[in-house]
Amino acid sequence: MGRISIGCYLSCGILVLFASQVPATLARGSRGEPLQSGTLPRFLQEPDDAYIIKSNPIKLRCRAQPALQIFFKCNGEWVHQSQHLAQEHTDLGTGVKFREVMINVSRQQVEDFHGPEDYWCLCVAWSHLGTSKSRKATVRIAYLRKNFEQDPQGTEVPLKGMIVLHCRPPEGVPLAEVAWLKNDEPLNTDAKVGARADHNLIISEARLSDSGNYTCLASNIVAKRRSATAAVVVYVNGGWSLWTDWSLCNVRCGRGVQKRSRTCTNPAPLNGGAFCEGMSVQKSTCNTLCPVDGGWGPWSLWSACGVDCGRQRSRDCAEPEPRHGGRPCDGPVLVADNCTGGLCTQNRKLLHDIKPQEVESSSDVVLYSGLSAGVLTVVVLIVVVTLYRRNHSEYGVDVIDSSALTGGFQSFTFKTSRQGNPLLINSSMQPDLSVSRTYTSPMCFQDSMDKELMADHSLIDPLPDIMVKGRGERAEYPVMSHPRTFPRGVAPDYQGVGVGVDATLGRRGKTLFIPHGLARPPPPPLPPPLKTTRVLGHAGGRLVVPNTGISLLVPCGGIAEDTSWEMYMIINQEDSSTATEEEDEVLLGPEVTYGPPGLDLSCPVALSVTHCADLSADNNWSVRLKRRTPENKWEEVMSIDEESTSCYGLLEAERCHLLLGRPGRYALVGQPLSQAAAKRLRLAVFGSPDLGNPLGYNLRVYCVDDTPHALQAVAVLECVRGGRLLEEPRTLQFSGNGFSLQVSIQDLPQLLWSIKPFTTCQEFSFTQVWNRDHHPLQCAFSLERFSHPQTPPQLSCKISIRQVKGREQILQVYTPAAESEKGPIPLFPRSDCPLTSESGSTAFKIPPSIHQRICATFDSANSNGKDWQLLAQKLHIDRNLSYFACQRSPSAVILSLWETQHQTSGDVDSLACALEEIDRAQSPRTVTSLGQSSDPPDSEFT
Repeated sequence: MGRISIGCYLSCGILVLFASQVPATLARGSRGEPLQSGTLPRFLQEPDDAYIIKSNPIKLRCRAQPALQIFFKCNGEWVHQSQHLAQEHTDLGTGVKFREVMINVSRQQVEDFHGPEDYWCLCVAWSHLGTSKSRKATVRIAYLRKNFEQDPQGTEVPLKGMIVLHCRPPEGVPLAEVAWLKNDEPLNTDAKVGARADHNLIISEARLSDSGNYTCLASNIVAKRRSATAAVVVYVNGGWSLWTDWSLCNVRCGRGVQKRSRTCTNPAPLNGGAFCEGMSVQKSTCNTLCPVDGGWGPWSLWSACGVDCGRQRSRDCAEPEPRHGGRPCDGPVLVADNCTGGLCTQNRKLLHDIKPQEVESSSDVVLYSGLSAGVLTVVVLIVVVTLYRRNHSEYGVDVIDSSALTGGFQSFTFKTSRQGNPLLINSSMQPDLSVSRTYTSPMCFQDSMDKELMADHSLIDPLPDIMVKGRGERAEYPVMSHPRTFPRGVAPDYQGVGVGVDATLGRRGKTLFIPHGLARPPPPPLPPPLKTTRVLGHAGGRLVVPNTGISLLVPCGGIAEDTSWEMYMIINQEDSSTATEEEDEVLLGPEVTYGPPGLDLSCPVALSVTHCADLSADNNWSVRLKRRTPENKWEEVMSIDEESTSCYGLLEAERCHLLLGRPGRYALVGQPLSQAAAKRLRLAVFGSPDLGNPLGYNLRVYCVDDTPHALQAVAVLECVRGGRLLEEPRTLQFSGNGFSLQVSIQDLPQLLWSIKPFTTCQEFSFTQVWNRDHHPLQCAFSLERFSHPQTPPQLSCKISIRQVKGREQILQVYTPAAESEKGPIPLFPRSDCPLTSESGSTAFKIPPSIHQRICATFDSANSNGKDWQLLAQKLHIDRNLSYFACQRSPSAVILSLWETQHQTSGDVDSLACALEEIDRAQSPRTVTSLGQSSDPPDSEFT
């Protein structure tokens, strides 16, 4: 550092001497206040401590007023005037001038200084009254060494134990700050996870989700340093379950052995935890009493001869009595005999003289009397039914039974007088019926679908292919019905399968009247059985029930090698039982059964079911999974929102994907948490000409749950009736506020069409819609033209479906009222039915070789932090990770869940992108696609 010249020293000395000789009174006013022009310099900015990063010089600034001169002094020596950059400014508010000076300090200057202290600098400012000094500012060279003084060490701790990871960062200036990473992601601290001031990481109560790879990250203004990775494994020691009941004795008679068992599943050992100590099976001796067959005792004496000329004697099965399951005695206990040797008389005749013809004649009289009474009963029944149907057909509505009129509507009566109605042209619509009471509520008939169901055997014809049209290509897509097959060794259980029309549409069949002169319609087909079966082996496969959105995925390797199972899946439709045993529970989808019951798999299956809950708003539904027990009761398996190790549920907007380990019958139920909870309803309108009236036309509006299965039931029903879909189905949000659903017909041309009385507006009660059974709800509108037009008749109207104080949906109807060649509107979009039941590798999107490599890579934790938890995170599976931790191969189960999520879209690129992101973060190798890589053949996923 240069020296200040002699002239500068002389000037400064004279200035200091002059300032010291000025009387103090000149610097103060009359009241002792300092004069602005004669005060000591006051620093507006003093130099700050600074760090030199690499070779970049730092700047020190100093600002003071009033100041004639400002110079820097570093390490006790004056900085040369040429190294100062001085500027003078004027305060616009006060008009007082202040001076600012700046110098540069280089790395070389700091390194060349050798002293007991750090390199320092200060400012000295002069005014007319003297000098002022600023604070010392130190200048240090910033650095951060590479090696940690103490790296964290991997550890294994039991569940709910304490995890302590030590970390001492490298030496550095300034001191390094420490942060913790878990699997290369910043660790979020909570009540159980915290970092102390000594940089140690402490987890007071370890959880399964705390397993992972931990890294200590040290950083300052110069660089960042990463410690060695410490693998933390949270293990679970196994615990015994309760003992089972003692088995039956292994012998039927005498001394034998009985046993009981327990399993190491409470909890099961996990992540290297110790297996249970002790015996899993206990045996005990047992004594079974041998069965003793019964033996007859001696006959008793004959009784006295009675008035009927007979006597009796008996014996007891008491020598010995049958005991311990022994067989009872064979033969009669009591015998009777004629005590007169055949000479006894009855009604003054010998017993042997009674002629058999008299007995036969009396029997014939009884037989003919019974036949006559039966024929008379059948005739009377036919007459009564005919009169009943004829009387009820004269009203303006179709009434099946009295229960249809008790759904919450006010009572009504009809006058018997009949008056001519000029608006009714055809005799099929009776004259106007005056109503003695005004309607205050609309009428709705819940079971109107049963009225036209044919009861003859023509329904037992196979169902033709249902033609559906895709959304993209708009191409026709046939769906074939599946044959009725059952798994090997399993008896056909028709109670859970709706294979007949009665099981789908109700059991009250009625004969459809077809007048003379009209051609009889073709025999209606039988609905497809809602069941599918397939023989699956070690390669796994998929079961699909077409047009229902229900599928079952059996992973590869789930079935043991050299073993095959004939698996089945059923959609139960009977009304005999329901999973909604509590009042506020709602069945959100179909009840599904898969089996056979003795199915033994090494990994869970993935069941995908559809539901009708509206999940657009959070916290409105509590969704649960229930299972039917052998006692025909429903037990709760899990709540979708809670963690469980027995099964897993992933709830999406329209589907729920379940990972299950036990075959059986399952149902998805929901409990509304507020009145804002809503269901999605699917609305469809069908039409067909009235076969009993050439001028008539019938409109049928269906309100069903928004699931493909419920819509398929409507399609089957309309296929039986010969109806056509008149408008694409719409969705309505039905709120749980307790208000009913109204269906009305609007904008009907009154000059062309008339409608039966009291059916313009119909209504379903809230309970009918909210707690719906398996049958679809339907409203029917019977229309009639006034005359035969010259041109083909057209029907144009609107169907309004609205919930009182809720949402509304409009269905626009414009269709020919007669049979036409217009093609049907597709009921099922193509995206809902591309899946078919398959076995082997063709059922999966991920090739088997890639599947095995992914599992081998992520099932075991490594130093790079690449484990199954990271795979789950990248695939957006971030809840209930404890379920996967209990599986033998967590990665395989995660991939099965991914397969189920993407079974319709086949979006394999999303999985490839996730693997590529993981691989890029851990190593320079990158994955371009599943099955191809830009690296040599030793890449992990090639």
